[in-house]
Amino acid sequence: MRVLVGGLHHESDTFNPIITNEKDVRILRGKELLDHRSEDSITGIIQTLISNNIEVVPTVLARAVPNGEWDPSLYNALKSEIIEAAKKEKIDGVCLALHGSMRIKGIGEAEGDILETLREILPSTPIVTSLDMHATISKRMIDNADAFVGYKTAPHVDERETGIRAAELLIHRLNGGALTMSAVHVPFLVAGEKSETSVNPMKEIMERVREEEEKEGVLSISLLMGFPWADTNEGGVTAIAVTAGDKEKADESALTMAQYFWKKREEFAFYNETQMPEDAPDRILNLIKEGKCPVVVSDSGDNPTAGSSQDNTEFLKILLSNSEIKTLNPPLVYQAFYDPELLDKCFTIGEGGRVEGELGAFFDKEKSTPVKVNSEVKKLIRNWGGTYKTDLALIDVEGIDVILTNEHVGCYEPAMMASLGVDITKRKAVVVKLGYLEPEIRALSASSFMVLTKGSSDEILERLPYKKIRRPIWPLDKEGDFKLEYI
Repeated sequence: MRVLVGGLHHESDTFNPIITNEKDVRILRGKELLDHRSEDSITGIIQTLISNNIEVVPTVLARAVPNGEWDPSLYNALKSEIIEAAKKEKIDGVCLALHGSMRIKGIGEAEGDILETLREILPSTPIVTSLDMHATISKRMIDNADAFVGYKTAPHVDERETGIRAAELLIHRLNGGALTMSAVHVPFLVAGEKSETSVNPMKEIMERVREEEEKEGVLSISLLMGFPWADTNEGGVTAIAVTAGDKEKADESALTMAQYFWKKREEFAFYNETQMPEDAPDRILNLIKEGKCPVVVSDSGDNPTAGSSQDNTEFLKILLSNSEIKTLNPPLVYQAFYDPELLDKCFTIGEGGRVEGELGAFFDKEKSTPVKVNSEVKKLIRNWGGTYKTDLALIDVEGIDVILTNEHVGCYEPAMMASLGVDITKRKAVVVKLGYLEPEIRALSASSFMVLTKGSSDEILERLPYKKIRRPIWPLDKEGDFKLEYI
């Protein structure tokens, strides 16, 4: 048997004006994809198929840091690679690694679009897809796939296992077994910072998911949380059940999980300490006085790993208005601003020189304004070789050490600071453009909190200008005719 594999994996923030293009995307093709080994879902899919003596037909895998919607020409080019392979090859099944919340400028959802096209050319071929836990499910997706299986952990530590499960479901179907899927939409928006699976209510909810999955005839249960920083008609949470052909059991299991989740809706809250932006400087200083250093602070409204633009300056301005923050020794370090123009000026001037210009609001000019700088260039790095490839600069902005990048990157890695000579353990305070702390930086913090800043990844969802999302939806609405509906 021969199974086509590939994937498009991206969280697209519709409130972020940046258009995701080819330079933002990491692409694997053909043999490079076939040889790829990681802890991601595509690895689980490929290895499971191979171990079951199934020939893998590799196409393309494209991934990028969460950002704005995709350039349609880039998407269509990648989509065509998958579609053309499906047309040319003899294909017995399709197993994809998709995200579920990828959006294309002028087109809309990527997943529904590509699955619909595959179904048109492969009308009777089984299609199974792994999904991110933050997938947003549409009827178009449900109508054009045999089964979906999503991650069960946030932060996501079961990606590979999810890929394995997706491949196993496809193999079950290829071996003559039946797959029946049912999905129920829950009118609920929730940010990841309120829905980590290691704390309640999500811990209890996912335990209940696993209990339901153990029932006879149930092959998979997924609770997909949706992506709140995308204004889409389909936005919300979805419970999905896959059974071995029992439609009544699938409907019952999906509805049971949707109802259980809905009953818990008022329990969702930030599990970690939060502060409003104007209160954050005093909280930083108090924690320093208590000796709880380093204090690690998340600028959550401009979190690039949630799709924000990484160039919002509003919280930096608040810090710069506080004389004690600006005179900390060693300085507070702020990681990081996506500003290729200012970074280029730094390299032109060189280490030890002074750079003049504007910092920030380079891409998103609606949510903040630039900060004028006349700064010492303290350190420069070309082609930093961490998880994200980018040039780096460390500059002194009125007593605050600010890191610049010329790529849209995740800002959680201590190694990025270390490459610039910044030892986080010797700093009193660090600000990162992030939501909940990733394990790498959490392990080095003595204290931490999240600042509820405004931006494209605003944690206070009620402040976002939703226009397309179906109403009523919790928590934007606290009253109304809320309906749990089959998709």
